[in-house]
Amino acid sequence: MKEKKKKLSIIVPCYKVEKYLPRCLDSLVNQTLKDIEIICINDGSPDNCLQILKDYRQKYPDKIVIIDKKNEGVWKGRKDGIKVAKGEYIGFVDSDDYVALTYAEKLYNRAKEANSDIAVCGFDRVDMDSGKLYSREMCKNEKKDFSIKENPGGLLELNGAPWNKIYKSNLLKIQEDLEHPPKILDDMMFLLLIYINAKKVVFVDESLVYYMVREGSIITSIKETQVNSTYQAMKEVREVYLKSPNKDYMLELLDAMAFLHLGVSLMFRLSYDKECNLKEAIEKNNDFLNTNFPTWRKSVYTKLSYVLKYHCNFKLWVVKIFYKLHLFRAFLCVYRFMIDKLKIDIKW
Repeated sequence: MKEKKKKLSIIVPCYKVEKYLPRCLDSLVNQTLKDIEIICINDGSPDNCLQILKDYRQKYPDKIVIIDKKNEGVWKGRKDGIKVAKGEYIGFVDSDDYVALTYAEKLYNRAKEANSDIAVCGFDRVDMDSGKLYSREMCKNEKKDFSIKENPGGLLELNGAPWNKIYKSNLLKIQEDLEHPPKILDDMMFLLLIYINAKKVVFVDESLVYYMVREGSIITSIKETQVNSTYQAMKEVREVYLKSPNKDYMLELLDAMAFLHLGVSLMFRLSYDKECNLKEAIEKNNDFLNTNFPTWRKSVYTKLSYVLKYHCNFKLWVVKIFYKLHLFRAFLCVYRFMIDKLKIDIKW
């Protein structure tokens, strides 16, 4: 007999999260949308994750699916979950985060009513230890539904993580893989390989995901020695885009994405590496962008005319001016002062 499809598959990679996993699973098994499956990937976790998953599967055999495998990282874990997913839509939740009980219902209903490829919700950034709310993002009715073909630049303003979005299943089933997934910025590249085939994005202007922040976890974990794997993976992504029937409007979008994530975010994070010669790193990065993403400096999606027409990417347009004036290192100093001293962050 043909297996019955679910409305939504939620993929949860698990590794060394026994302390947080029950909270995450409780938020998922009690979703108001009942016709879902929760695919838990035990990625060779050395702690008690697997036993916790088995206990939940015993209580909720109609919801919990377990894939127990050797440790291969979150990229491969997500891919393994996609292969077995039976949902009409697929979403991802990190196992140290948790979600509102209406997360699945609101995202699924919004995507269905609009016949959309991707539905995006707001989220809270919460301190892991204290529970303090850092910020609430994408919840101000400021994001408008858009067609990717008509406004590819709208993708630049989506946060670069998969966990506050759901996707039509076929987008992930046909998603290209990378021979060498990157060590850093892997979430962003995972999304780029989805966006190339997507048509429409819609929004739920409510915070439905509680993203736990470990202080310094992102900044201090990135070293200059990890950058080469990121460069190689982005070149592989570009090869995928070059083969796509949508390349006419998506290639220039990819170049703008490379500027945002490699030219701005990666350089910002590298600025915290005390062993990094930032001037040389920026020069090397510029050479890489010039060679592999040739329209990054003049992309239509970061021009003022586009910014004004679609009301998006203003901050990226400002940063491009600093680049043109050769003042990007000064910009990074100001940006770090705002974050480290004033506790003000700019969300791109």
